[in-house]
Order: sequence, then structure tokens, then C-alpha cells
Amino acid sequence: MAQPQGSPEDLGRQASLPWTPGEGGEGLMQAIQALETYKKKDPSKVIVRFKAVGNAPIMKQNFYKITAANRFQAVIQFLRKELSWKAGDPLFTYINLAFSPAPDDTVSNLFKSFATDGHLIVNYSTTAAWG
Repeated sequence: MAQPQGSPEDLGRQASLPWTPGEGGEGLMQAIQALETYKKKDPSKVIVRFKAVGNAPIMKQNFYKITAANRFQAVIQFLRKELSWKAGDPLFTYINLAFSPAPDDTVSNLFKSFATDGHLIVNYSTTAAWG
């Protein structure tokens, strides 16, 4: 009896692996190693300097080492924690008094592009200071 098109037996025959366990072992191992390398976090750190703008409170310590692989959102959360600000309190952050980075930018990319004297300068304010 003929199976209708799209039946489970028909799909099983169509879905074949591009490699078998005995073939392509070297390419598979390279792919697994590449995935493991990608999963590892970059342990390098970036020095971030926080500077208050306007009426924002000044931090007692303004230099911190932050993991370069973190997103800028982690910097914002860290700053909120250090200032003891709630999630609803306004906080505006800027890089080098110029622009506000997207929360999903990585600290590493911002540091590579906008570092000044080996520091990433993050200005913070309670009101919008620059557009």
C-alpha cells in the first residue's frame, strides 16, 4: 500500500544526516571546538570611570573594572546598585559626554571605539543632558 505524501515514514526517509558517525569526524570535532570557544566568556576587564553630570550624586569611588564581555545594560544595573536607585528612578548614561549607548552594546566594543586614556568614561545624570 502506498503511503500518502508527507506521512511519518516518508519524512523519515527524507531527513537524512549530512554525515554519518564514521565520516567527517575531523570537521565535526572542529565545529564542536569552535562552539566551545564561542561559549567561553572573555575574562578581560575594562576600566570604567563614572562621572556625575548636573545634579546627579557623585560616587565616592568612580573607577571600576568591569568584564569586557558584559552588555552595557550590566553597567547601567551596576550604577543603579551603587547609587541605590530603584528601577523607576530616572538615570541617563552617556559615553564621553557625547551619546547614549544602546543597552545591548558590549562594553568591549564601546571601549575599543571610545576609550580615553585607557578608560571608558561613562557620564550619568538624573535628567536628559544631551540628545
